[in-house]
Amino acid sequence: MPPTRKAPGRKVRCPQGYWAFIPDPLPPQLEWSPTLVRALSDADRLIGRLAGEGGRLPNPHVLVRPFVAREAVLSSRIEGTQATLGELLAAEAGAVVERSPADLREVANYVAALEHGVRLLKKLPLSTRLIREIHGKLMRGIRGNAATPGEFRRSQNWIGRPGSTLATASYIPPPPEALAPCMSELEKFLHDQSLPPLVQVALAHYQFEAIHPFLDGNGRVGRLLITLFLIERSILPTPLLYLSAFFEATRQDYYSALRAVSDRAAWEDWLQYVLNGVARQSEDVLRRAERINETLAAWQMRVAGSASKVSAVLVDRLAANPYLTVKRTAQELGVAFTTVQRAVERLQRLSIVTQTSEGKRDRVYCATDLLKILEEPAQLVPD
Repeated sequence: MPPTRKAPGRKVRCPQGYWAFIPDPLPPQLEWSPTLVRALSDADRLIGRLAGEGGRLPNPHVLVRPFVAREAVLSSRIEGTQATLGELLAAEAGAVVERSPADLREVANYVAALEHGVRLLKKLPLSTRLIREIHGKLMRGIRGNAATPGEFRRSQNWIGRPGSTLATASYIPPPPEALAPCMSELEKFLHDQSLPPLVQVALAHYQFEAIHPFLDGNGRVGRLLITLFLIERSILPTPLLYLSAFFEATRQDYYSALRAVSDRAAWEDWLQYVLNGVARQSEDVLRRAERINETLAAWQMRVAGSASKVSAVLVDRLAANPYLTVKRTAQELGVAFTTVQRAVERLQRLSIVTQTSEGKRDRVYCATDLLKILEEPAQLVPD
């Protein structure tokens, strides 16, 4: 009979009668099976390829923008927000979209939180302070600020089906008085450099979700931390890799793997799941980025030789957002409305953009070939 695995934490009975879970400090004792070693090797190889080839792409910093938007949409979708990538990008370009402003705000806040986190890393390490700051950006102006942006919770929260209570919850994280020591231990672990970084970030993501330090937004902040960790450790030069697409596509597996750690210390299964996600998403991002660059290069050939340089400028801008409006573009470029309108009409004739709005006023255009590449479902099998 195999030895019983040590529980990854302890349950404490709270004065109100419920039992809350307090995870043990990281790291746990791991069993480095051949399968886990192979999963780590595969993930390391592919994220290294993404870092190398991604850095050599003609416009990696421009390309980051639509990938950030895609991550924001998919991470928010896991939490029930329904805004689509097309709606977010169209709204950013100045178009009026029918989606609930609250949904669009939630997704836009995710973009702002990630960008704020990347800026903070230039002067702060990953820490409880940084975590609170990105939560503040993420939750500001949402749901009447009931989620107390930037503040750790002072009351008990829980996880369960809609309408569940503390009595029927499937998981109850640490009580408020245990939050400070739990987060302090997590911060110390984030600064430790004794484990392979991809293993470390997978363990840290579980721990953050187990602590659940905020009233709302824990899932999104936990996923943001993965990206920020990879940048802080220089695993990636820019935030090109996001796991939300993988987590969203395998949502039940994601929740089951998290729960299996809490229930029976299934650390190796969790690590294999996350490492597989890193490998598949690294391939996926490279595939999309290469196709986007090939498309843009072909379009630049079509507009070459034009008397006006504006058409070529617009093609470059489509890398950051496949949607455009003439009014917003003219303002941002500082050129005449009619000059941009003529350039857009040329892109239409060349089948680079199509008009997606009705009527003649405030027209919205989209490079649908690029949007299709960005909106394709994640590929979950190896190349």
